[in-house]
Amino acid sequence: MKIWIDADACPKAVREVALKASEKRRVPLTFVANKFIPTPHCDWITAVKVEQGPDVADAYIAKHVTPDDLVVTQDVPLAAEVVGKGALAISLHGVTWTEENVREKLSIRDFLHEVRESGVMTGGPPPYDNKAKQAFANALDRWLTAALNKG
Repeated sequence: MKIWIDADACPKAVREVALKASEKRRVPLTFVANKFIPTPHCDWITAVKVEQGPDVADAYIAKHVTPDDLVVTQDVPLAAEVVGKGALAISLHGVTWTEENVREKLSIRDFLHEVRESGVMTGGPPPYDNKAKQAFANALDRWLTAALNKG
């Protein structure tokens, strides 16, 4: 059982919540990014720095994830791959990815990509706020509680 964080574009608030939860419950946590991610000195929290390039961190996580793991990501294709391998994925906003909603989100993502390619401006995501942070913390706590009670 391990928590993987797709940390390339992960907000500091999410990293802080995950660190606190990992330290409190001593659950292994690994940040994966193409840049240095500082971590506290403890045996169960690590960071992996991958090479620069599109989806390199995602590929690393997908290669190493197991069905008992949790992956925190906003990347829909990675979430789809994780769910396909039997692991759980949650978004930075606390959405638990399932086979159904990840397929729907992939369709929307592809459609919006086509719209942007045609020159239409679609805007970006809203800023990460306390409501999103709380939703993420709740989803993480639900997974930890279920995983620790199962084991």
